[in-house]
Amino acid sequence: MRRSSVPVPDVSVILPCAGFGTRFGAPYSKELHCLAPGVTVLDRSLEAVVELAESGLHVRLVVVFGTHKLDTVSYLARYADTFQMVFVYQDQSFEPDLDGAIRTALPMTHGPVALVLPDIVVSGVGSTGSLLAAFRWTEVAGWSVVAAEERNPDTLRQMGALVLAEGSDLVTVAAATDKPADPSGFNAYWGMVVVAEKEAHRLPDVVTKGVDSPLSGAVALMVEDIVNYNTVAG
Repeated sequence: MRRSSVPVPDVSVILPCAGFGTRFGAPYSKELHCLAPGVTVLDRSLEAVVELAESGLHVRLVVVFGTHKLDTVSYLARYADTFQMVFVYQDQSFEPDLDGAIRTALPMTHGPVALVLPDIVVSGVGSTGSLLAAFRWTEVAGWSVVAAEERNPDTLRQMGALVLAEGSDLVTVAAATDKPADPSGFNAYWGMVVVAEKEAHRLPDVVTKGVDSPLSGAVALMVEDIVNYNTVAG
């Protein structure tokens, strides 16, 4: 019997779920924290990815996990009809943090790639369609980010901090660093990053210390709010 072939993905999304969430302080994975009946942080973080699929794109979701995250793997079964999902254990020969998760996932990606974090929720004005728009901008600029304005230094120290510059038509990234010790001068942070396929090998550098960020010059799609659910209080 002839089987139907799996469609080649138009875009890929890396979802790193191998962290231990020590700051969250709950007996369950932080992305499974309930925000409303039947709705978790993970569901909210994936809303923009669901929009990609609903637009007609074939989306490959590459989930990086560890043995302590089998509850998250099981939960993601509800998206089996929405995305083409690939699950991969985080390669322990890489760094154990986020950059290692990205390096683990990259060989499984095809096409332009987005980094979507399972504990980051993009919301408010500008959020609808923001990830789809970011993918479209990578065709021109190579890199794009979904970002929100922020001046609070404590928040910027925990996030991918940006210096944004407004032009006549576009907002672009003038400088970027991950979790800066000195956040002075930064005025925003990113919630999602998208990169063209030919530049995807540099995606780990977005969160790697001691290297120049590839986000300089990226197009920024602005949204009202980005929430980092790294504690039970959110």
